[in-house]
Amino acid sequence: MRLYALRGAVTVDRNTAEDILGATEWLMHEIMQRNGLTTDDVVSCLFTLTEDLDAEFPAVAARRLGFDQVPLMCAREVPVPGALPKVIRVLMHYYAAPDHQARHVYLGDARKLRADLESAQ
Repeated sequence: MRLYALRGAVTVDRNTAEDILGATEWLMHEIMQRNGLTTDDVVSCLFTLTEDLDAEFPAVAARRLGFDQVPLMCAREVPVPGALPKVIRVLMHYYAAPDHQARHVYLGDARKLRADLESAQ
């Protein structure tokens, strides 16, 4: 087995706990499905949120999906002027076979962040 890291991001419409949790669940489901992972494969996740999102921790959604034994951390994204608003990002570390191809996932308006990664769309 080899240690991998992948990125993902999703946007939300509103700064509500419901929107943050729903978008995070969608993102995590897509990452896990596209990469053929289970929670047992995941080593850790770091979530960041843009300054305009503070209604809930994305880690709460991950815990509800079964990431209760995975170290999770939430942080604030750097507030760069003109950056895409209302974005939740994740950096996930996980174990997979040496020939695994990490598939990054960008959903909603976050697709604009990495249009260069065809596999992320």
